[in-house]
Amino acid sequence: MGDDLGDEWWQNEGNSGASEAEEETQQEKRTTEKTKPEKRKREPEKTVKAKKKTNREQKETVIPQRKETEEEKATKPKKKRKKKKTITDVLAASEPKPGCPADLQDLVTQHFSDKRSVIEQEELKLQNSSFLTSNDLTHSLSSYLKQVCPKWAKIQKQHTEKGSVVMLIVCSSALRAIELIKQLTTFKGEARAMKLFAKHIKIEEQVKLLQKGVTHIGVGTPGRISALIENEGLNLQTLRYLVLDWNWRDQKLRRMVDVPEIKLDVMKLLDSGILAGCKTDKIKIGLF
Repeated sequence: MGDDLGDEWWQNEGNSGASEAEEETQQEKRTTEKTKPEKRKREPEKTVKAKKKTNREQKETVIPQRKETEEEKATKPKKKRKKKKTITDVLAASEPKPGCPADLQDLVTQHFSDKRSVIEQEELKLQNSSFLTSNDLTHSLSSYLKQVCPKWAKIQKQHTEKGSVVMLIVCSSALRAIELIKQLTTFKGEARAMKLFAKHIKIEEQVKLLQKGVTHIGVGTPGRISALIENEGLNLQTLRYLVLDWNWRDQKLRRMVDVPEIKLDVMKLLDSGILAGCKTDKIKIGLF
């Protein structure tokens, strides 16, 4: 009758239904795969390496920037520290003021304040009668000495003792002493003036010269004069005038008492018998 297909028809129908179902499920999978968002593809290793290189390059570019900032800091002008004012700065800004007896008295009191008792400090205070008229910065040395010592010609004739002087002129250096001796020419007359400083002159030689003849005026530094007194090469028995080169200033505008070492020598000289002579009105102090 009909062609025999080899299989039962109902079996073929079942197979065809299954195949249709399978086709539908495959189509659904395809559609879902299309609708699903594509997964982010991993970048190849080459691109990662390239990124790493770019990061390194960025780091390398940052380092020179730091160096530049450090260099800029180094090149920036540093804030200048305020320098402490020196004696030269203070004196240069102020007008020169002549010394007075109160200046010396204050210096003596300050120096011996921690070295003497209260009673001894009272004994160091000098009366106004112990001072000569101070230089008002208008005098030369000769004109000043003529003013404070008008009877010099008579005084120098009366002086005949060796190893002593009538007048001591105290200054800061050997060069200043030589300069002052030259300025004495019109005042001293026939009086003998002697250099009393340490430069190129041994103390033994000065002692011999003082003992050899009569010396009226001694001009020198406080350190050497004190040493001569200690070695008994110079005595203060006939001393009547002590003149301090108070107002003169060196290249740094310092006075004699502004230099610590010289100030100590001046105090030592005053303490070697000068202040005691002033208390008895035997010695007068002048500030030139």
